[in-house]
Amino acid sequence: MKYQNYPIECYEDLRQMLRASAEKYGKKPLFLQKENGSYRSYSYQRFYADVCGLGTALFERGFAGKRIVLMGENCYAWALTYMAIACGVGVVIPLDAELSADEAERLATMADADAVICSDALLSRFSKLRERTVRIPFSKLPLMIRWGKQQIKDGKTSYMKAKIEPRALCALLFPSGVTGETRGVMLSHYNLCFNISEICRMVYIDENDVFLSALPLHHIYECTCGFLCQIQRGCTVAFAEGLRFVGRNLKEVRPTVMNCVPSMIDGMYRRLWENIRRCGAEESVRRVIAATNTVPNPKLRLKAKRQSFASLHKSFGGRLRMMITGGALADPDTLKGMRELGILVLQGYGMTECAPVVALNRDTCYKDDAVGLPTPNTLLDIADMQEDGIGEIRYRGDSVMLGYYRMPELTASVIRDGWYYTGDLGYLDSDGFLHLIGRKRNVISCAGGKKIFPEEIEAMLRRSELVLEAITVGYPNTEGGDPHIVALIYPNRARIAEIVGGEVSEAYVENAMRRVVAEVNGELPIYKRIETFLLRDREFPKTATRKIKRAGLAEEAFASYLRRG
Repeated sequence: MKYQNYPIECYEDLRQMLRASAEKYGKKPLFLQKENGSYRSYSYQRFYADVCGLGTALFERGFAGKRIVLMGENCYAWALTYMAIACGVGVVIPLDAELSADEAERLATMADADAVICSDALLSRFSKLRERTVRIPFSKLPLMIRWGKQQIKDGKTSYMKAKIEPRALCALLFPSGVTGETRGVMLSHYNLCFNISEICRMVYIDENDVFLSALPLHHIYECTCGFLCQIQRGCTVAFAEGLRFVGRNLKEVRPTVMNCVPSMIDGMYRRLWENIRRCGAEESVRRVIAATNTVPNPKLRLKAKRQSFASLHKSFGGRLRMMITGGALADPDTLKGMRELGILVLQGYGMTECAPVVALNRDTCYKDDAVGLPTPNTLLDIADMQEDGIGEIRYRGDSVMLGYYRMPELTASVIRDGWYYTGDLGYLDSDGFLHLIGRKRNVISCAGGKKIFPEEIEAMLRRSELVLEAITVGYPNTEGGDPHIVALIYPNRARIAEIVGGEVSEAYVENAMRRVVAEVNGELPIYKRIETFLLRDREFPKTATRKIKRAGLAEEAFASYLRRG
């Protein structure tokens, strides 16, 4: 398959990158933030000056070389604090704003934090930290910036001249894992800058693009792919007011690109078709899809679709040309369906330990059932490959983390001979695309060496419009045969009621799910078939990037399974 890399500037540290962009893009808006009911813009020039001011204030007040926790919603103050700390002060430790007080204090203590900078509403979550840990609310930042800028005018430029070691610790992250484990991932400036350049070589963005930032910035996915990449490429980043307000913000900001997770794509696609059906336009829309599919050139085909479905696109602001999804496997049918309506959705694969992108579908070369091609200057391989080509995905490149904080044995177990062993199972096809199967630790082993990948069955269940979420778990067969497969299903009760035309009983919902399970079982070999299912009345617990937290679900399901006999 033919493709080429986009030309890109390379930097060794974030300060170098920010300074270059500030000089190049000057008064162009970098950030848009909702204030007093409307979006206010902050230019590249303003942001760089504020970073220097805050960085100088922190540096001159004794925080040089310190570890500083950053916690808050996506906003200008968050972005400003992140860059001020990283670009010459010390180590930035972004934490999830949804953490409880106990968990936030535990992680801050674990990281040996010297200070906490957070939104005012979150300050109380750190009330029990040791006395010497300084606490600074976002509301104090403007005063600190003014003081820092005055220090610069008075000739105090130590912060701006502070030496940055590209390969030293820059950011300490605690991924919101799905298993309950706490690991501190250590990343350097070079890790981040290398990954930024790799992403920008594969997908084209520039100063004409406006990104809507809705995923939490403390997570490496949105931080690298929705904040740092955009600074390098001259884009504008608009902060969403929260996931609940994304629909409204899409219309206000009219973005061209957006990062998301599969559940967001599924929801958008489902709502699009619900609106199409409600208007009685399903047949005509399918005719337009068929007609525009005959356009041979992919770029011209997408352009034709955007023009044909302009009225549909108004709900997204009317300019959305591309979405990038990660964090979990996306449904290939949904990706294809979105593209047929004129929006290109590209799937990627990565993890915090790799800063984060390991593989990505290019905007000129993609496959809906794959998580992408390896980034240009890295190696991607399958270790312990089985006869079917499936094995553990391993990665080698300059974005591999420095290691886990104070966990040398765990670090040595995942980084071996320069390769990072991801713990994910997958295979590479003949075109070099990576196909993700699931987590190694989630595999259910059967008699005779056969294996069941829960993610495969879950994806099949979610293809039904009647299923919102699903998890599958396996229990040993006391008679020595293959394990029992149990599905935990969160039904789309609203859609079921809509189809029926009124309220439905729980018994009706259960029967509907029984039919869905029967359809899925009909496509599966006997040893993979779902033996029974359990319905949930609420969605599964999620991480910050909307991954289902599997920890404890198997035990919960097992208890229900036993009660049912």
